[in-house]
Amino acid sequence: MVSWNRTVPGVGGRRGPGLAALTLAATLALAGVGPTAAEQGPDSVADLAEKLIGAVVNISTTQTVAETRQVPLPQVPEGSPFQDFFDEFFDKKGGGNGDGMGEGGGDEGGSDEGGSGEGGDPRKVQSLGSGFVIDATGIIITNNHVIEDADEIIANFSDGTKLKAELVGHDAKTDLAVLRVKPDKPLTAVSFGDSEHMRVGDWVMAIGNPFGLGGTVTTGIISARNRDINSGPYDNYIQTDAAINRGNSGGPLFNEKGEVIGINTAIISPSGGSIGIGFAIPSEIAVGVVDQLRQFGETHRGWLGVNIQEVTDDLAESLGIASPQGALVAGVTEGGPAAVAKVEPGDVIVAFDGHAIKTMRELPRLVANTAVGKEVSITLIRKGKELTLPVKLGRLEEGEKVAEAQGEEPAAEPPKDETKILGLTLGALDDAAREKYKLNAEVRGVVITGVEPTSTAAEKGIAAGDLIVEVAQEEVLTPEDVAKTVEKQKTMGRKSVLLLVSNAGGDLRFVAVKIN
Repeated sequence: MVSWNRTVPGVGGRRGPGLAALTLAATLALAGVGPTAAEQGPDSVADLAEKLIGAVVNISTTQTVAETRQVPLPQVPEGSPFQDFFDEFFDKKGGGNGDGMGEGGGDEGGSDEGGSGEGGDPRKVQSLGSGFVIDATGIIITNNHVIEDADEIIANFSDGTKLKAELVGHDAKTDLAVLRVKPDKPLTAVSFGDSEHMRVGDWVMAIGNPFGLGGTVTTGIISARNRDINSGPYDNYIQTDAAINRGNSGGPLFNEKGEVIGINTAIISPSGGSIGIGFAIPSEIAVGVVDQLRQFGETHRGWLGVNIQEVTDDLAESLGIASPQGALVAGVTEGGPAAVAKVEPGDVIVAFDGHAIKTMRELPRLVANTAVGKEVSITLIRKGKELTLPVKLGRLEEGEKVAEAQGEEPAAEPPKDETKILGLTLGALDDAAREKYKLNAEVRGVVITGVEPTSTAAEKGIAAGDLIVEVAQEEVLTPEDVAKTVEKQKTMGRKSVLLLVSNAGGDLRFVAVKIN
């Protein structure tokens, strides 16, 4: 279970190696074999921690939320002598006190202020997190979920200073936020380091505010890189075993030079405490987002205008690609950069601006980190042939609005018909089918009215009410179109056929279905 206190848990401490291990390590070191002292980490972090701890702050927030009664009011007979007692008791209790978790995504819950006796009345909730100063004039970085929906944000410094912070900008996609305080004197600040060249096994140190215990220092190593925990479109987390708990969210993860190479964000923990598996946003992602938030108060990400999906083994075979690679284009936004560049559904993007695309999730990060308006080249495979197209990127934030508002004109209704193929029962997309399956007026294709439970199509999640839009990258409007194209693929020796399938809402995806 991923805990979105957005904190990085880790081991609570390290046991020293036994005598045999020490003797072996010393022998290997004398022989010039094994890790260097730098790779093992410093013997003490006292000097480094003393230098850095002043730049790490505790973030406390206050938020007004609607009260929810924790215990329902007992039902008593009308006129009962206990009625007045229960009314008075629950008016005093209100909705109960804090449950230890702050509202609005904060890490460490605080006390209620001014609770009310009736459900739905407002109350104050306090939450705690961490942050760090990157500019001595008063710029602080933390997680978006730490300050989300906060009415008031206070930065608490290690010397006891408390400063009210204002929100400069925030980004939910990467869970980052930039704050500004106005200090009387320059603050202790830290700088971002290079996370891209950090390796698994490299030493790291975290400083934060776990469970409200400010200025806590823990050490560990990088356990893994490029982790995708399904939290957003740009997942590329550093995994660490440094001991981090609730309240560390937004705090820095340092390398041995004292540079910030990650922002602690999430933990995996069945109990909510540290078990040694935590995640930090790498600085290579954070730096660009922070710069944009400081400059614009919002993000300006590059936008290509495509819906993509992973290229699996069976999809690769259907597309005539030697091995699964790249990002398969399932849809193209009308009027978007990709549409202008003549990118088509069924294309497989294998390179973007000189960077090879090995897996689908690499493409969104590369596009987002590219400047709006920049002209780049994309290499793609279309029906077995490789070609390169120039694309001028748009802005993602504007493109999302275009995609939401955009709709296609409905096609003319094909004649009624029905057939069975590929374990699917296919019918005409008429008014009756639209009403039965609650299909949007914009969707078009051949409606699926039945799926054999033991078929490959059923295994791939195809269901009655879905529509087949294309077969082998050819548009189909009738069941006969589907049958003819499948037969053509069969005569070409294909073991499976590529279907472009739409759900009732118009969301597209490619599915490879075995022909036999």
